[in-house]
Amino acid sequence: MRWRPVVSMCVALAVMAACGGGDAPTVIDADVTDTDNTSAAATTVVTTTAPAPSTVDTSSTTEPAATSVRDMFDDALSPQIDWVEVGGGVDTAVVEAPIDHTDHRAGTLELFVARHRATSPDDRIGVMFVNPGGPGFGGSIYAQYADQVWDDAIIERFDIIGWDPRGTGESRPVVDCIDDYDPYFAEIDITPETDDERATLLARSQEFADRCTTEVGDLIAFLGTNHTAADIDWLRRGLGEEQVTYFGFSYGSELGATWATLFPDSVRAAVLDGAADPDADPVESTLQQLTGFEASLGRFLASCSARSACAFHNDGDAEGAFDALMAQLDADPVPTDASRPPANLAVGINAVIQAMYSESFWPRLERALADAARGDGSGLLALHDSYFQRAGDGTWGNELEAFQVISCADTTERLSPDDEDALVQRYREVAPRLVPDGSVGVPFCGFLPAPADDRAEVTGVGAGPIVVIGTTGDPATPLASTRAMAAALDDGRLVVVDAEEHTGYGLNSCVIDVVNDYLVDLSPPDDNTDCG
Repeated sequence: MRWRPVVSMCVALAVMAACGGGDAPTVIDADVTDTDNTSAAATTVVTTTAPAPSTVDTSSTTEPAATSVRDMFDDALSPQIDWVEVGGGVDTAVVEAPIDHTDHRAGTLELFVARHRATSPDDRIGVMFVNPGGPGFGGSIYAQYADQVWDDAIIERFDIIGWDPRGTGESRPVVDCIDDYDPYFAEIDITPETDDERATLLARSQEFADRCTTEVGDLIAFLGTNHTAADIDWLRRGLGEEQVTYFGFSYGSELGATWATLFPDSVRAAVLDGAADPDADPVESTLQQLTGFEASLGRFLASCSARSACAFHNDGDAEGAFDALMAQLDADPVPTDASRPPANLAVGINAVIQAMYSESFWPRLERALADAARGDGSGLLALHDSYFQRAGDGTWGNELEAFQVISCADTTERLSPDDEDALVQRYREVAPRLVPDGSVGVPFCGFLPAPADDRAEVTGVGAGPIVVIGTTGDPATPLASTRAMAAALDDGRLVVVDAEEHTGYGLNSCVIDVVNDYLVDLSPPDDNTDCG
């Protein structure tokens, strides 16, 4: 879920839904979330071999086009898509796309695309584009492992098209700014007490942003949701489909709503699962997410206090023990592995946020907090690492970098450190545990160049009924925010699932049946359908 950087480099960036694993629907097998898109079975050419990598012109001096958004997009061209069969009913392709959909002279980039062919070709309805969220995560894996995400009724009837959005995954160029996350997210003091400590925090943010600006080049202005939505239509044209279906999770909901607004005539149906308020400004969006995560943390601690079996029970006062432990981590971090940073307050809060994406993580957090109280911070660091996608070999994914840059490309607002500082008290009012006393405002977008355009206003006019799924205990996209998305759409149909989860598809048979009826038979549910 898109999260604009506020408060501090750790606390602010820590509410990035995709990296928390919360964007993946609960029906997917975590064992198969390998991001190596080349690991499928031996390849067989289906049409012609995929095109050789094109030269990407990121040095263009073309000025960003005026921002009338949809009216500026050039629909006259379409790409060639040459699929290569990789086994298991899956094909992949590398597709050239314009860097700037308003000016095709500005050079091209490459989109990595995967297709899971309908398993019942005689019953095939058409194409369904899918996106797992982020922004920053590649989506091709959701096509490669489509049978572990969607119900059979969907798999049988749709070619599932997943692609790595511009700047992510196997698409090129990719946003990849830093190699080691520890100096930026673990080895920092998020509650600086001196001017020197505050200057160090600001310098880390500036260095991170500068590296992204250098690595990404002029493409950085064209990584926002508007252009990714235009990529969907670009691929639709290449597939030769007049209309397509769409299914997006978390930030993928915002992307889908933007696509449906900009290209309503191409929408057959769309499901948006776990959506943010599309009309919220950066500050309001931050407040909404902080409120959601703080509420989830409160429920976690109350549950722990009520259960003597909870590893962090503390005689029924898990809340008090948690507050004391966070203060301890700030004053005196606890050891982890000899080669890694100790668990400080930054690591502790990241670990907590990672665990709030799903109740299934709560037992792990209970044990990690109890261990940290006894002087072993390895459990908290492991959750922190999981959040930031640190692999077993010690390498880091680049999802956080892409997330940051894409998020900043979605707003022309650029705040100074003083501007951010002025907002901290508002954030503390709704999330005193996640925005600890002493937190300061550290910008990231403020250190980046302005994007080509502002995000398009979401309306969905002309797209027909769109199903919007929300869960009652979603921390990243709180139900109130998802309701706002449904209300913003011209014909949004809200479906509510009772769960402490981020996103709701696959949690029960009701929501699966509602989605099947809508996507297969174009029978949308009533607004405010309760799936219990």
